Amino acid sequence: MVLPRHIYDRIIEHARTDYPDIACGVVVGANGRARRHVPMENAARSPTFYEMNPKQLVALYREMDDLDEELLVIYHSTPLPEAQLSRIDIAYANEPGAHYAVVSPEGPLLRAYRVVDGVATETGVQVI
Repeated sequence: MVLPRHIYDRIIEHARTDYPDIACGVVVGANGRARRHVPMENAARSPTFYEMNPKQLVALYREMDDLDEELLVIYHSTPLPEAQLSRIDIAYANEPGAHYAVVSPEGPLLRAYRVVDGVATETGVQVI
């Protein structure tokens, strides 16, 4: 997964700002290239679980459709020092074309995965 430095920095900042609650959001773009970071509200407002605000998510999908964009990355933070997907994250992963990223605000450490048929494979992150 390739992220421009400014998007990477915003994801880390979002994780730190929402701590100890889990921060969540997405990166959207076109032709596989990241264009923008979209922080989402964690409707669960929880340090152990996240749920993207449904109204924000619907609005985002409409906007992406209008701008001919695609969902590239779905991310959330973790209060744990190790940034890895949980079994729940893997079970709820329903965008096979997206990277799933986890950020630890303590690190900061950002790790990215692809989830296909319930199997998570780390893809690595390149910041440019």
